[in-house]
Amino acid sequence: MTQITAMLVMFVLYGVLPAAGIYLGYRGIKKVTAPKMLEYKAMPQLGYIPEKSLPETVKNILADINQKGEKLRLLYGDTNNDGQINDKDTVTETYVMIQNLMDKHIPQAVADYRRLYDLEGERVDTTKIKNSDVTGKEALLEVLETVDTQFDDLLDASYHQDGQKLLVTNRYLQQRFDTSSTENTQVATKL
Repeated sequence: MTQITAMLVMFVLYGVLPAAGIYLGYRGIKKVTAPKMLEYKAMPQLGYIPEKSLPETVKNILADINQKGEKLRLLYGDTNNDGQINDKDTVTETYVMIQNLMDKHIPQAVADYRRLYDLEGERVDTTKIKNSDVTGKEALLEVLETVDTQFDDLLDASYHQDGQKLLVTNRYLQQRFDTSSTENTQVATKL
């Protein structure tokens, strides 16, 4: 083995491998000790929030809103029924409202609550906001419950609208085939 080869082997064994081990160990420890973050598909803006920083009731209602928001986006955003929301779909006012709620209003309300929590700590759950009769947590829950109720109403309206379409189709088909079957019977009896 030549001296250059020996130096290269020593550099790899005593320089590169330990540095790589330290780096990978650091990354592994950082990943294991990092707090678990919230993950909502319909509201990706909330992905920066650690799971432990919100009360359980808030996380539960956010999960419900996320689930309903995904359904509503498809119902009102996919107007040509191709399974995806793209430039070929017609934008409706309802879809824009849902999009704004999911992308702006809900993340802003959660950010405001977290800012209150960072300023006042545990007081945000017990101290009433000046000139009101609610705490910071109650105010956030009211905002989220309002959105949740609105989403329930939109889902109900969509269900009933689609149900009415089915009933109309059924009536039309029954009338169409009942009329033609009686005409066919009358023609057959004449022959």
